[in-house]
Amino acid sequence: MGFTELPGARVPIRMWADPAGVEDGAMRQLRNTATLPWIRGLAVMPDVHYGKGATVGSVIAMQGAVCPAAVGVDIGCGMSAVRTSLTANDLPGDLSRLRSKIEEAVPVGRAMHDEAVSSARLHGVSTTRLDDLWSRFDRVAEAVAFRRDRATKQLGTLGGGNHFVEVCLDTEGAVWLMLHSGSRNIGKELAEFHIGEARRLPHNQGLVDRDLAVFVADTPQMAAYRHDLFWAQEYAAHNRALMMALVQDVVRREFRKAGPRFDEVISCHHNYVAEERYDGVDLLVTRKGAIRAGAGELGIIPGSMGTGSYIVRGLGNAASFRSASHGAGRRMSRTAAKRRFTTRDLAEQTDGVECRKDSGVVDEIPAAYKPIEQVIERQRDLVEVVARLKQVVCVKG
Repeated sequence: MGFTELPGARVPIRMWADPAGVEDGAMRQLRNTATLPWIRGLAVMPDVHYGKGATVGSVIAMQGAVCPAAVGVDIGCGMSAVRTSLTANDLPGDLSRLRSKIEEAVPVGRAMHDEAVSSARLHGVSTTRLDDLWSRFDRVAEAVAFRRDRATKQLGTLGGGNHFVEVCLDTEGAVWLMLHSGSRNIGKELAEFHIGEARRLPHNQGLVDRDLAVFVADTPQMAAYRHDLFWAQEYAAHNRALMMALVQDVVRREFRKAGPRFDEVISCHHNYVAEERYDGVDLLVTRKGAIRAGAGELGIIPGSMGTGSYIVRGLGNAASFRSASHGAGRRMSRTAAKRRFTTRDLAEQTDGVECRKDSGVVDEIPAAYKPIEQVIERQRDLVEVVARLKQVVCVKG
């Protein structure tokens, strides 16, 4: 479909969303972002909506600077998915037991493991890489260093909000496992600490929005943030890897007779920073609510808890900094969704899905999100669809 280009103060705003359908607050944030002195490009995904400082669903390329609020407070949040050898015929008619077993294996909401998960007993989890992660924890911001014990117990846990674990079927009847989570409380506290530090720096005092405060290259503050940022992104990736291993263990036990096998896990961040090069220039590319979609790279674009999701392959479109959307994107706030919808509405919109249908997740009702099919259609020049998934089990915190 291509993008619409709107004028911006320092760079044009390339929009894969319909500008007429973007709320005023989000448009204001995009225009504010385009005023940053360090910005070299701004791409807007079709799931764009208002966020803290920077919109969710934006890709911001800067030279020699990075904006911590443009990463978001859940550093490294992202998706993982894997196709299994099971088919729809292997699933029981009543999926409540499978949901319960997943909830027993993976703590949800604010819950955590009683003790750190032993990665040595899990398939596909690198103990060496996990040891290396913790060897670098001593260098994270002192303000959060006391959280180490909690952070170790939260590895392999889901959290709440829009995070989920799902069992899905693709259009050919193959069973997939999919999950969405990030860096849990440790990532949030690191993000909030560094956002506060950036806001106090002298070079940020004249910005149109102090929430867009940045760290600049070759400063102690940037060095400290980069260490903590990349550490938290790795923590988030390990969190998803541990959860996926725990869910796979559940499936192995529950379907022992079928002897389930698993393809290679697909995993992608959608709140993160990457060092990338465009037109011969080294840039720091921040994707807040966006995935990397380099040529041939597999990614995951989920919908809501009742509509399904897509596995996609990137087309490597440099105009979007090789990016695509991270999901359907909210079309109404959580507060508005709770005011408008009831548990009866939730039950109707999640019919056929084994999941929570109580007041605690009404704000996650499918109608609170944009139609995922429309979001995919608007980025046909960014990704191609590999598989369409529909959930049959959805676990939420």
